[in-house]
Amino acid sequence: MTATTAQARTVLERFPAGGPRGSRPAEEFAAAQRAQGTNAQVVMDLGSDQFLVVANVTPQ
Repeated sequence: MTATTAQARTVLERFPAGGPRGSRPAEEFAAAQRAQGTNAQVVMDLGSDQFLVVANVTPQ
């Protein structure tokens, strides 16, 4: 059996889903965060119709 560590997500930034065609500000923000060493990814929050840039945080 393998033990897993629970991870919490922190929302770094929110972007509206209705941006101009071809515009990907959430992806660009996440890429900039990854370039600085933060494990950022983009997820869609269907309830608020927003893209969220989140980072996994391991509890201490």
